[in-house]
Amino acid sequence: MRLSLLALPLVALSVAAHAETNEEKGARWWSHVQAIANDGMEGRGTGTPGYDRAADYVIAQMQALGLKPMGVDGYKQPVAFVEQVIQSDKSSASLVGPQGAAALAVPGDLIFSGGGGPVPESIDAPMVFAGYGLHLPEAGHDDFAGLDLKGKIVVVLSGGPANISGALKSHARSERAHWLAAQGALGLITLVTPKQVEIPWVRRVALASAPALYYADKALRDTETPFLGAQFDPAKSAQFFAGTGKDFDAIAAAADASAPVASFPLALRFKAQVAATRRDLSSPNLVGVMPGSDPKLAKEYVVLSAHLDGYGIGTPIKGDAIYNGAFDNASGVASLLEIARALKAGKLKPKRSILFTFVTAEEKGLLGARYFARRPTVPQKDIVADLNFDMALPIFPLTAVTPIGYDQSSLGQDAAAVSAAMNLPITPDPFPDRNVFIRSDQYAFIREGIPALFFKYGFKAGTPEADTEKAWRANLYHSPFDDLNQPVLPAETAKLNDYVTAVTLRVANTPARPAWNADSFFKRFAK
Repeated sequence: MRLSLLALPLVALSVAAHAETNEEKGARWWSHVQAIANDGMEGRGTGTPGYDRAADYVIAQMQALGLKPMGVDGYKQPVAFVEQVIQSDKSSASLVGPQGAAALAVPGDLIFSGGGGPVPESIDAPMVFAGYGLHLPEAGHDDFAGLDLKGKIVVVLSGGPANISGALKSHARSERAHWLAAQGALGLITLVTPKQVEIPWVRRVALASAPALYYADKALRDTETPFLGAQFDPAKSAQFFAGTGKDFDAIAAAADASAPVASFPLALRFKAQVAATRRDLSSPNLVGVMPGSDPKLAKEYVVLSAHLDGYGIGTPIKGDAIYNGAFDNASGVASLLEIARALKAGKLKPKRSILFTFVTAEEKGLLGARYFARRPTVPQKDIVADLNFDMALPIFPLTAVTPIGYDQSSLGQDAAAVSAAMNLPITPDPFPDRNVFIRSDQYAFIREGIPALFFKYGFKAGTPEADTEKAWRANLYHSPFDDLNQPVLPAETAKLNDYVTAVTLRVANTPARPAWNADSFFKRFAK
């Protein structure tokens, strides 16, 4: 049945779009990015006037496209947060050993996390090193086995065993703070080996002053009690291992090779005073629906998601303080608007309803998407799939696609069939240890048992495309220079938009609901 339906979406697309070139479609897509990521939107920080202005633009576009409101207040689904700002100048930290205390610069050496829930005001506790910090008994791996975690600060290292899938490792990292808190641990400090650094430490320090958020509703928070979270300067991580007789360089080399890494108690204590300010704020998800054409299937929904928020106004870099977020993720918002246009214009209409969901607070921990997935504006049982756009990076020609999660559910069959028809082969995630599986909004739906895909330009590690992507991350990602002045190939994203439109139609029109693969770890979340 799936194969017999394949040609229909592609025919529909060709009928709808034959008069437009990829250049024309790409230019319209880029015009949306320009509207959403210009300096007047002030980086679209969650809960800011700039975000609200961007939301007004998206709502106006949904109205023009004929999408019906599906929020709780028109197109809006308000989400209540507490904003927490770490006061670095009033906070302190140190590593304490037999010879005394070694002060750590905040945020120069150590960055406290303000997300998840309230931070503890004071902490003084022994530390344990828990290797990769992965609790995966299902895969025969548990870095915490044999460690006494109660009352401890747990230190973990980036990476993971090569024989465990990237998706599974990503899931374990996502659930780690909640699991550790349940074991009585007091906090988590994450170390990254120098070779695995994605974003320069100096840029992380620049972002340290950015407000963090957690849910106002305690029932939605990661931990029930205050829990410490922190990152440490990769160039100085060896300090944690003083007095253990262990060579951090050797441990880091093992992690870089995805080899086994031992867990053991550390010889030092961690001591800190954390000052923070808090205030209540609200920011909306935006939800519009394209009703399905089939009387029965229209009661089910395919969600298309993209986050609208960005980092807002932050620490200036080279005199620029507006973190525009053009690729991350005005580009994804623009793609959803263009897919809505294509579906509306197409001859073949989706049988299931399509829910266009523009979420808030992704940069604060997928909070808007997690809220919507747990408390959707339609019955959760009627959501059959999520197809997510986030930072597709139109910086080299689109010759392949990487739908993250394609190997976990029947959605992979839909993606593969469209790939074959459009001559866009699927390539696996070239960097599975980056945790992208849990770092965008599709994961909020997966946690609720809903199959999902997350669309990226496809490329292989070690290629010029991989070098281009790495350079973009090192120089522009989460910086003021992800703006409208960077090089872009709009026509290439027009191809990706057409690809996802075809996948959307296929998922919407296939009689059977998407299902998890029998061997998928995430099948356990199905409801």
